[in-house]
Amino acid sequence: MARAVPASAPGGAAKPLSIVARVHAMPPEHNAGAEHMLVSMLRPLVERGHDVSVWLSRYGKAHKEYEYRGIKVVPLESRLDFPTAVKRAHVLLAHLETVPPTASLARGWGKPLVVVCHNTHRPTFRDVVAGGTKLAVYNSRWMEREAELFFAEYPKPIRPDSSLIVRPPVFADEYATKPGNAITLINCNPEKGGKVLDALARRMPDQQFLAVKGAYGEQILPDLPNVEIVEHVSGEDMREKVYARTRVLLMPSSYESWGRAGVEALASGIPVVAHPTPGLCESLGEAGIFVDRADAAGYEAVLRKLGAAAEYRLASKRAKARSTELDPAADLAAWCAAVEGLVS
Repeated sequence: MARAVPASAPGGAAKPLSIVARVHAMPPEHNAGAEHMLVSMLRPLVERGHDVSVWLSRYGKAHKEYEYRGIKVVPLESRLDFPTAVKRAHVLLAHLETVPPTASLARGWGKPLVVVCHNTHRPTFRDVVAGGTKLAVYNSRWMEREAELFFAEYPKPIRPDSSLIVRPPVFADEYATKPGNAITLINCNPEKGGKVLDALARRMPDQQFLAVKGAYGEQILPDLPNVEIVEHVSGEDMREKVYARTRVLLMPSSYESWGRAGVEALASGIPVVAHPTPGLCESLGEAGIFVDRADAAGYEAVLRKLGAAAEYRLASKRAKARSTELDPAADLAAWCAAVEGLVS
């Protein structure tokens, strides 16, 4: 589906670019927020006519090259000549653990490096400055502020050449559906709230819960009659397999730099009950219902209140309004222009 991204940008590249990304894993095998953010950022570059490829740095289940959402994905097992791809590229992109080795190749071949930052941990910002980054992408205003604090305290006064905020793009029409009846947690590891789900399911035996297995971490999966366990779900199946069955989404995470799953749920008017991390407060805005993750009784009280039709309608209306506010078109237009502007 065509997106609201300009066909060209003032000062941008006049010809198609070769954009090469190095990441550790990709959908459909690995479905986590960082990877789906990257996919949604690369898609408009493909739509603008650029040649975009993602080279994986870890061995996985895929043995041959494949296409995902128009993006060529090169598994590690299929080809080992990543340095050759770097030599031919116009722009390199990396995130998480792949930043240091990709930065070394970027320096060696004189290629501009884009680093997509997914968290506020100190190694993330350290890799940005150590790698000679041309463009750093932050997923929120609070991450940008944290980065500036880090750079101000860094032993050397070094910053990336430029930076940009791109909120993890969610194309609402790909997720919007009629909400279901369950209370859902996506990724049931302890940090995401697996223990909270278990406590609530025991406190609320009259309610149906969905426990969706995540892409990483130990999964806490309650063996209770009112908890249905859903296997790991690929991104394109989230609407039908998860959100169409969800009435309320739980996000009692100990840490979220943004919280993509919550924004996906908002597209269907699904209320999100979350722990007030800075990222979730920014992403959910006034649509978020915030309760401390240690307060199981508080979560239960909110969920009981949302059982009332009038309360649910109001919360759902706020969710849809916030989804509209988070339309990614402007962010993606700025992103494409920034990437194209790296090549003279």
